[in-house]
Amino acid sequence: MAVVFERPSLWRRFVPFLKGFDFWLLLSVCMLAGMGLTAMYSSGFDHGTRFVDHGRNMLIAAGIMLVVAQVPPQRLMSLAVPLYVLGVALLLAVALFGITKKGATRWVNVGVVIQPSELLKIATPLMLAWWFHRREGQTRPVDFAIAFALLAVPVGLIIKQPDLGTALLVMAAGLAVIFFAGLPWKLVLPPVLIGAVVIVLILSFETELCADGVDWVVLHEYQRQRVCTLLDPTRDPLGKGFHILQGMIAIGSGGVSGKGFMQGTQTHLEFIPERTTDFIFAAFSEEFGLIGNLALLAGFTFLILRGLLIAADGPTLFARLLAAALTTIFFTYAFVNMGMVSGILPVVGVPLPFISYGGTAMVTLGLALGMMLSVSKSRRLMQS
Repeated sequence: MAVVFERPSLWRRFVPFLKGFDFWLLLSVCMLAGMGLTAMYSSGFDHGTRFVDHGRNMLIAAGIMLVVAQVPPQRLMSLAVPLYVLGVALLLAVALFGITKKGATRWVNVGVVIQPSELLKIATPLMLAWWFHRREGQTRPVDFAIAFALLAVPVGLIIKQPDLGTALLVMAAGLAVIFFAGLPWKLVLPPVLIGAVVIVLILSFETELCADGVDWVVLHEYQRQRVCTLLDPTRDPLGKGFHILQGMIAIGSGGVSGKGFMQGTQTHLEFIPERTTDFIFAAFSEEFGLIGNLALLAGFTFLILRGLLIAADGPTLFARLLAAALTTIFFTYAFVNMGMVSGILPVVGVPLPFISYGGTAMVTLGLALGMMLSVSKSRRLMQS
C-alpha cells in the first residue's frame, strides 16, 4: 500500500516564519512606506531613477528587517561588543585616512567605500544596553560614568568629521539607554537647565553673536551660520537662508488640503532644494497640506508609541533598553527633519524615515525595525 504525504503549501510553510510578529508595528511601517512611495513618485519622477531606487531600498530594508527579526535578543546581545569595537575602529580609520567629499571626511575605503558612522547608530545603543544588562541590580554612579564615556567616543569622532546630524542621532539613542537605565533626575536636570539658559542667551544676543567675524569656538563656522540663519533666514534670503525660506513657503502654500498629487509648484519648479532627500517633507506638505501632515504625524506617533510599548514589555533589561533606544532613533529622525524644514531647528543632514531617499539610512531603519520585532517576538513566544 502506497503512502502519500501531503506537501504543505507555500503559505503554510511561510506562516511559522511570521509567528509572533507585531502586527501593529508592521501596520504603521506599511502606512509610512506607502506615503513615502507616494511622495517620492511625485517629487522624484523626473529625477532619474529615484522612485525605482527608493522602492528597491525599501525591499532591501524589508528583507533585512524580516531576517533580523528571527534573531533572538540573546544573540543580538552577543554581537554588541564586536559591532561597537568594529564601528569605533572604522571611525578611527576615517579620522586617519578617510575620504573627503564636500569638506567632510566621513567615508573610508575597505574594498568598498562605506560610511562607518551609520553602523554606530545601532552599535552604540546595543553596546550601552549590553553594559547596563551586565550591571542589572547593582548599578553604581561609576557605571553611568563609563556609559557616558562609551557614548562620548563615537559621538566625538563623528562630530570631528564633521557630521552633526548623525552625531545627534547616535547621541539621542545612547542617552535614551542611559536615561531608561535609571539615570537619577539630579543628573538630568542640570544639563537641561544649562541648555535652556544657553538658548535664551543666544536669542537675547543674536545680533552680536551673529555678526561677521565672531567665532563661537565650540562650533565650526558653517554650523554657526546654520544657527544664525535659523534665527533670521532673511539675513541672506538667496544664500544661506534659501533652504529654510523655500521650505516654509512650500509648507504654507499647501494650506489645509494641499495643491494635489504632483501639483506642487514649489516642488516641480525646483524652488525646494534637495526635494527628494532632506527637504521632501516640504514637497509632501505642499501637495497634501495639513491633512496629509496630520496623517504623516499619526503614522510616526503610532510607530513610536508601539515601539515604547514593545520596550515596556521586553523580556529582559537588555531587550527593554534596546527597544527604547531604537524607538528614540525614529523619534529623533522625524522630529529633527520636520523641525529643520519647518524653520524651528537648524538645517542638518537628517532624512525623514521611509519618506526621504537614501539607501544607507533605509538599511539602518530596516535593521532597527528588525531588532524591535525580535524583542516583540521573543516576548510573545515566551507568553505562549
